[in-house]
Amino acid sequence: MAKDKLIGVDLGGTTIKFAILTENGEIQQKWSIKTNIFDQGAHIVPDIIDSINHHLDLYQLDAERIIGIGMGTPGTVNRQTGTVTGAFNLNWKTEQAVKADIEAGTGFTLTIDNDANAAALGEAWRGAGNNDGEVSFITLGTGVGGGLVSNGQLIHGTAGAGGEIGHVVVEPNGYLCTCGNRGCLEQYTSATGVVHLAQDFAEEYVGSSKLKELISNGDEVTSKIVFDLAKNGDFLANEVVNKVAYYLGYATAAMSNILNPSAVIIGGGVAAAGEFLRARVEKNWQTFAFPTVRASTRVKLAELGNDAGVIGAAYLARV
Repeated sequence: MAKDKLIGVDLGGTTIKFAILTENGEIQQKWSIKTNIFDQGAHIVPDIIDSINHHLDLYQLDAERIIGIGMGTPGTVNRQTGTVTGAFNLNWKTEQAVKADIEAGTGFTLTIDNDANAAALGEAWRGAGNNDGEVSFITLGTGVGGGLVSNGQLIHGTAGAGGEIGHVVVEPNGYLCTCGNRGCLEQYTSATGVVHLAQDFAEEYVGSSKLKELISNGDEVTSKIVFDLAKNGDFLANEVVNKVAYYLGYATAAMSNILNPSAVIIGGGVAAAGEFLRARVEKNWQTFAFPTVRASTRVKLAELGNDAGVIGAAYLARV
């Protein structure tokens, strides 16, 4: 019987997403379960094993047809040993033998990588990257992650930190980052970074502004609120968005000047602002990009949404 199916797993702190795909990356079935982080995350891997085995039975899919399982996970991944460390949002406080346990529980080979890398592969393969071998991906959410694809392969670097674009310094001696450095991109363009900028800008702003009013009153302000107010013409909110776009344009141009990808793809929750943000990022990117890069690289929005992780994870199992 021909092996023609891939299983993709996108492990997140709240939800675990699963998909069964063709070897060309077309999703045929998908489902999700809640991530149980109790007991130091001890239930997570058994739940993944049980869910895969249950759904293969449910869909009456012969195990002989499965090429393998690919999985994207938070934390630092040792791809040789298949272990994960530092996935604190999963409550994993010690090194986890994820590959060995899942392979033993399912009987399939598991290939594992960082979740941002998996999403990058998904967008490069089946999304805005159009299956090109040179694609850079940045994801804007609670933090800022990324994945760099060159010659069809992820760039991992010597210790697995390749593609950490969230920690490119864009403001020397700027906001303190969780990594210990100051001025990292993540501190200015993540969901929390946008709000931090808004609060600082509001402190100095003396004109009338709904955003200023919300902050002065101590009301909840989110990155979505900042972008929505900017779209509605709020001057202060637009100043914040312009600064966010400046930092993103600067960092992605630096990345583009080194790698010259066919596309820089912007994804994640903050990128839900869509063309309103992308156009402003591209304007700044154009300012900083090397002429040859400016003529050959494109700044795009991600296309796969929540499916990027499972599709990219499945790609890991394919190669």
